[in-house]
Amino acid sequence: MKILDWYIVKRYIGTFVTMLVLFIPIGIIVNLAEKIDKILANEVPFGEVALYYLNFTIYFANLLFPLFLFLSVIWFTSKLANNTEVIAFLSSGVSFTRFLRPYLIGATVVCAGAFVMGTYLAPRANKGYNEFIFEYLKKKKNDRDTRDVYRQIDAGDYIYASSFNPRTKRGRNFTWEHFEGNKMTYKMSATQIRFNEEDTTYTLYGFKKRIIGEDGDVLIKQAKIDTSFAFDIDDLTPVEYIAETLNTPELREFIAKEKARGSSYISRYEVTLQKRYSLPVAAYILTIIAVAVSAMKRRGGMGINLAFGIVLAFVFIFFDKVFGTLAEQSDFPPLVAVWTPNILFAILAAYLLQNAKR
Repeated sequence: MKILDWYIVKRYIGTFVTMLVLFIPIGIIVNLAEKIDKILANEVPFGEVALYYLNFTIYFANLLFPLFLFLSVIWFTSKLANNTEVIAFLSSGVSFTRFLRPYLIGATVVCAGAFVMGTYLAPRANKGYNEFIFEYLKKKKNDRDTRDVYRQIDAGDYIYASSFNPRTKRGRNFTWEHFEGNKMTYKMSATQIRFNEEDTTYTLYGFKKRIIGEDGDVLIKQAKIDTSFAFDIDDLTPVEYIAETLNTPELREFIAKEKARGSSYISRYEVTLQKRYSLPVAAYILTIIAVAVSAMKRRGGMGINLAFGIVLAFVFIFFDKVFGTLAEQSDFPPLVAVWTPNILFAILAAYLLQNAKR
């Protein structure tokens, strides 16, 4: 790369890191001010609090990195423009497209790191972040379904429990129905089911099994029976934040399994998966918009560019949240919902870039 490229790439990455260093402590302070009363009331150990805020830092940075990147590009490009450095670059015969190249190189470096973090590091941080909240701050709230638990285990097997306690691994009014085609061939039921962690078996109390035959039904009853099933009891009631805690390969496998079971949360899981791919792309798009908006010197200086950038950032967040919620709460395709803000802002980026070239 030439001197121009190195100069802009270093400013790009340096300003982005500075923006993270400035804003993450602010996020931690605001979060701590909101939760300090509950932390003190529950006498949370200092080590747990420190680990929580380490996980919070990764969670916060991963969630908002495209916006931090966007504002940092507007900031340092506006300074270049105000110092007439951009005019000097373009007057030397460098085209605007060539001027944009080091920005895209910087975006590639940052987005590659963010993609790796979002795929492997952020899921682990999200797990610790959410577990802390439900362990210490939301003790009376359930982090998973505990009433009317219904799952499809495979193509012909369905289970149900009227209630489930994730701490004791016990469920009430358990049933297992097996179908061959559209015909039920047998049904098992128990007043209570308990998972035995030591040998991964299940104990059924008040057990009944009805085998349905063409010449009549066969009924089997036992007060207690130990058996094994081809499912993990935690898989039946995954925590509501499970998708955020799995790395991308694990999440893909989990979604496939939940589709086979007929889970009602597939859209939520797919939104999480698609966002891991859409956020790095959003960073590229926002970088182009930021350069197009701030490369020219304006009356009012850097403040006008930053104000415009903040407005665009809030609009992007608004579209992201609206379409994400729409996909989670309706039949709207998650793929379309997650990528629609990127498509809309890509169109805006192309328009602004074309005007900037002129």
